[in-house]
Amino acid sequence: MQAQFISDLHLTPERPDIARAFLRFMDEQAPKADTLYILGDFFEYWVGDDAMEPFHQEIADKLRRYTDAGHHLFFMPGNRDFAVGRCFLKQTRAQWLQDPCTIELNGEKVLLMHGDLLCTDDEHYQKYRKRIRHPLVLGFLRLLPLSYRKKLAARIRANSQKAKSGKSLEIMDVNRDEVVRVMEQYGVKTLIHGHTHRPDTHAVTLSTGTGQRIVLGDWDKCGWVLPGDSGLHQQRFSL
Repeated sequence: MQAQFISDLHLTPERPDIARAFLRFMDEQAPKADTLYILGDFFEYWVGDDAMEPFHQEIADKLRRYTDAGHHLFFMPGNRDFAVGRCFLKQTRAQWLQDPCTIELNGEKVLLMHGDLLCTDDEHYQKYRKRIRHPLVLGFLRLLPLSYRKKLAARIRANSQKAKSGKSLEIMDVNRDEVVRVMEQYGVKTLIHGHTHRPDTHAVTLSTGTGQRIVLGDWDKCGWVLPGDSGLHQQRFSL
């Protein structure tokens, strides 16, 4: 299986340069593989499938053309777009990925995550994550008027930025012990995730030997894609 992995595009009308780069990526780079994995924070925010504007529809249409051409598309929610629902998946023909999940890549079992679950030192965020993603809470939020959901999303984003400014980089990064625990729990030697915006490949010492943790880059100053070949080396390109 030929696959590619991306995350943390944070697509929003306020960053047309990233949107243009993504559309170009879907035309030129994505068709080189038969499968595309989106590992969270694809959108900067998502208040509901009923809030899709022309900007979001253009992105969805591009993804649908990719799947209509016979490619496979997998979508894992992130901390920004966890409210993506069935309508978006139906429009794009994307398949939902649980976080975490395992796939087979190059004959090896590989663990995929968005990455926020690994940041266990940030206890305040982990408690918030557990609350906001509870099925009952999500169901209630989807029943609220769209105007209120938009205001709520703006407030959450503002609070998130304020909270980040008061936290150390270490707290917002992954906990190494948690990385080892999760990789050994799923019996893998390779973990691919995003979220931290710190693209790199880290060696991980496991009880079964040395593994690797590949952190996908965010699309801010440039774009990033991880081709799922035997080398698993990220590629960077201009927006």
